[in-house]
Amino acid sequence: MVLDDKDLICRAQQGDTAAMALLFKKHYSFLYKYLIKVTMDPMLAEDTAQDTIVRCMENISRYNGTSSFTSWMITIATRLYIDGTRKKKREKAWLVQEQQQTARAMRWQVEYRGAEWNDLLQGLSELTEEHRVAILLKHYYGYGYDEIGEMLGIPAGTVKSRVAYGIRQLRKGDE
Repeated sequence: MVLDDKDLICRAQQGDTAAMALLFKKHYSFLYKYLIKVTMDPMLAEDTAQDTIVRCMENISRYNGTSSFTSWMITIATRLYIDGTRKKKREKAWLVQEQQQTARAMRWQVEYRGAEWNDLLQGLSELTEEHRVAILLKHYYGYGYDEIGEMLGIPAGTVKSRVAYGIRQLRKGDE
């Protein structure tokens, strides 16, 4: 006997874990394909799909049938994705602020010791970590792009672009 979504949902809401598993197995592929298109990142799509399934399992009793089950899942998935994106933006802003405070503290320590905090150090402190590391390894320590790529576990071309971008940012700061 093949159960339709309505029967599976009803059984899942009554605590039938087999029906719940079958219901989510039936709709997982649709959910994942949707999230691939939304996130453009297979790993993030997979994580979000799993989080969505957990959230749906926790809230299956709240599903009232006014929309299709897949619409309900997609609504939850979309909200989880948007909330995650907002959280990452807030975390990034916090990290930038933290980096700026650390740079100010470093500058104070350098000047307190009688050394000079020059414009280059200021400019480096304003770069992202990935750009700052690439520039320092290339231009301060003299490593080649291939060596830096090996050290950081990234292609040499990525190192070149990070160095070039970082230098452009430093030059903008000079203007």
